[in-house]
Amino acid sequence: MIGAAQTWEAIGLVSAIGCAAVCSVGAIWLAQRPLAWRRERITGLAALCLTALWAGVLAALGPQSLATAAAEAVRNLSWLALLHALFAGGVDRETAQRVGFVIASLIFVELLQGVVLAAVFMLDAPPAFSDSALHVSALLRMLVAIGALVLLHNLYTGASHQDRAGTRWVALSLSALWVFELNHYAVTWFSGEIPSQIAAIRGLVVGFAFVPLAMALGADVRRLQFRASRKVAFRSLSLLLIGAYLVAMAALARLLPLIEADGARLAQVGFLVALLTVMALWLPSNRFRAWAKVTAQKHLFSHRYDYRAEWLRLADTIARGVDEGDALQLRIPKAMADITESPSAALFLADSDGALVLAEAWRWPTLADETPVLPSQIAAFLSSRDYVIDLEQWRKGKSAAGAAEPLPAWLDQSSTAWAIVPLRHFDRLQGAVLLARPLIDRQLDWEDFDLLTVVGRQLASYLAEQASQRALMEAARFDEFNRRMAFVLHDIKNLASQLSLLSHNAQRHGDNPAFHADMLKTLQTSSGKLNALIRRLGRYGSGRETQLESFDLARMVRDIPGRFGPLHRIDVACTGPCLVTGDPEGLEQALVHLVQNAVDASPLEAPVCVAVREGASEAILEIIDVGEGMDAAFVRDKLFAAFVSSKPDGFGIGAMEARDLVRAMGGRLEVQSRVGLGTRFTIRLPLAEPDRTSQNTLTNEAA
Repeated sequence: MIGAAQTWEAIGLVSAIGCAAVCSVGAIWLAQRPLAWRRERITGLAALCLTALWAGVLAALGPQSLATAAAEAVRNLSWLALLHALFAGGVDRETAQRVGFVIASLIFVELLQGVVLAAVFMLDAPPAFSDSALHVSALLRMLVAIGALVLLHNLYTGASHQDRAGTRWVALSLSALWVFELNHYAVTWFSGEIPSQIAAIRGLVVGFAFVPLAMALGADVRRLQFRASRKVAFRSLSLLLIGAYLVAMAALARLLPLIEADGARLAQVGFLVALLTVMALWLPSNRFRAWAKVTAQKHLFSHRYDYRAEWLRLADTIARGVDEGDALQLRIPKAMADITESPSAALFLADSDGALVLAEAWRWPTLADETPVLPSQIAAFLSSRDYVIDLEQWRKGKSAAGAAEPLPAWLDQSSTAWAIVPLRHFDRLQGAVLLARPLIDRQLDWEDFDLLTVVGRQLASYLAEQASQRALMEAARFDEFNRRMAFVLHDIKNLASQLSLLSHNAQRHGDNPAFHADMLKTLQTSSGKLNALIRRLGRYGSGRETQLESFDLARMVRDIPGRFGPLHRIDVACTGPCLVTGDPEGLEQALVHLVQNAVDASPLEAPVCVAVREGASEAILEIIDVGEGMDAAFVRDKLFAAFVSSKPDGFGIGAMEARDLVRAMGGRLEVQSRVGLGTRFTIRLPLAEPDRTSQNTLTNEAA
């Protein structure tokens, strides 16, 4: 088995090797830094190199070697040289001379103890002489360490504020080194032998101490500031308190057996049980954690809150909530309560009358059962000012609103209500958050007011955004309803125009049998369109997908003139069947819209041409008129815009509806127009059977 001596020897070896590596890396890094070669940088680089040499010799030859002692002496001299370089740039000439004399004395003492150790190794001295030499050597090095610490103290306290910022980390590193050396040799002097445990970790301590020294010499040391995070400070304080508790328990447990009485053993056991019970109940409690956090924030930091951590937690709470799927109204009080460590909170929202009514209660069941309303005076005050209300001050009549009315029972002195935070979006009050008193009661201060006010504005923006989204959704529903009604009115207008024209012509051609036949056909067509219109009323906005099927486009086009009867001349140009894939009802509706627009735009004697032809993979349907036409700006910006029409009595939605219907079946609608020449609408639809339709096209061309 490995004994304790071998274990500490192995630890010392690893510690020395690690120190050599750290100092070597620090020396290389410092040498490569693009900084001026000041005196302290040169001596610091030398100190790093010589310390790495000492650690290497210590690892190779052990602490009892003469070479190790010599390397340690050289190492200490380099540290003193660095100390002298620090003084040379920050004091006047007279002070520098006095400091130089002290450092020269310390160098002499260091060399003197080196002579003592050399005499021990070179002479065959008896054990008593070796023990005396060890005491003398330890005493001399204690003197060197004490002198160096005194100089470092004078260097730091006597420097100006600017120079102190530049030497802080170097002085801290050297102080740690000399303090450890002083303790090491003090234990050696008192015990008469080198302490193996302390000697084993020398390399580790020296390596850690030289890290900030190298960083300070190779960087702008004024920017190096030690800042412990609040989480680290809180956990450190907790560990310190727990450690102190355990040490006290162990000490008392060792003292109890010294009681010379019959019940000593019983008292010891009872005391240990009591301490363990207190530890189990008190240390993990929320009250203890809250007390530790408040203590750390009060005494270790200039600000109570870690604003970055609070903002990240706020964003996370609002994004995900207490549990996945929680509503925004429940996330808001939870996010506000996390900031002040409140055990519960409630959200009050403004109703139509301006009263603040309870909307959600987070971990406040008694409040949720009462469904309270904040007093009107508080609601009016928060509506006019962005101000966090301290209910303790309000209860004492010291409110910022002047003479305060008595609070209701659920907000009086017996209540756990602590503060009210307004949620204001710009100048409008969205609501308020009521916070319960934290576990560790404290007074609200300016930092609470500032942070809670800013967070309240942020949370109010979320509520305002949610209200805006709801308003937009509601407006979209009304827009869809209005659009549906506009389409219906547009179709009714077309039917009314046809029936009106039919009634007008009936007075002139009432005795013509052919007109009677056309009139009956037109009435049947109008009746069918009215029935189709009724069926379509439930389709708009229903989200029903367009049902695509194959049908003959040419046949649909041939029926178009019959829909308009003798009202206007419609010329059809199509040779054979043209099978396409689409929605027959929707395409017929779009085609009627476009033909009706062409009829309205054309003179009475000018026909409207509807032509069908097949392309390589699509069917092309064209509606051509020789009417007034449209300019490019109108086609680009207004033709497919809702409620914009070139006709005085037009609704401006026929072209838009036709385009939407064609798009829904996988086609596209194109338009070409010239002012004074006319307009061409082109509908392109996919062919149902490309091979078959291509054969039909070839046959027609051959014919």
